[in-house]
Amino acid sequence: MKFIRTHSTSNSSRHRIAIKKNILSKNNKFIKNLLIGKKSFNGRSATTGRITVRHKGGGAKKNYRLVHNINGTYCSLVLGINYDPNKNIFIALNFNLLTHSFFYSPAIHKIYVGALLVCGDDIDEIRIGYRLKLANIPVGSLICYLSENKQSKYIKSAGSYGQLVEKSYRHCKVKLPSGAILSTISSAYATIGTLSNPNHNKIVIGKAGRNRLIGIRPSTRGVAMNPVDHPHGGRSNGGFISKTPWGKITRGKKTKKIWVDQNGKEDFKIFKLLN
Repeated sequence: MKFIRTHSTSNSSRHRIAIKKNILSKNNKFIKNLLIGKKSFNGRSATTGRITVRHKGGGAKKNYRLVHNINGTYCSLVLGINYDPNKNIFIALNFNLLTHSFFYSPAIHKIYVGALLVCGDDIDEIRIGYRLKLANIPVGSLICYLSENKQSKYIKSAGSYGQLVEKSYRHCKVKLPSGAILSTISSAYATIGTLSNPNHNKIVIGKAGRNRLIGIRPSTRGVAMNPVDHPHGGRSNGGFISKTPWGKITRGKKTKKIWVDQNGKEDFKIFKLLN
């Protein structure tokens, strides 16, 4: 997709860079059963009302799109590529040729309207957009939307992809976008190809008003607070290790929980790839 660079004389939108979404379909509002209402909690607890997630609140009202994530057997035809306000990827509107029903699925890069998508256990043909088990995918293929159970857990961000690096009878190893190696079961499902909207990281918001519409509130610097409010607060302006408001070190310290056995060795399921 092409970029839109505004040539404005105002400070708010001078550096704004957006993506031109002229390829996306806009005439699919007749499918109302795929939309449900979404209640916004504005970063607060539903029971106590206290702020649990900072810098969230407000924003434009939006509905939630029910994205199909069932690992079964289907053969569908892509009717259109739509914008999803709740995700940074695009979603595809499909028509299931077996059950004669509509459903949304994550859009794959270079998959356009009229493409045929297939999901199943025993499929000999390998094409971009097909959803298969890892046991049926060749080693070295680029995959996305990996799901060990019914719900997809890995490789879900815009333009991201993983790679199947090793395969055995029961287990497979997948290289995640972070560089970590994930060991999973061979019966896990994955979609062949990379996810849509690969230029999402090149977008420049340009002004604070767009962030407020998304639901992001302004953030206050720690050095501008008092000592009771933040570890950076007080008269000292810098000169200390960067910490979170709760005193945790923000840079350099590992935060990922990795299981360690009795011998002190880390679990082989997740570890950094040695270059």
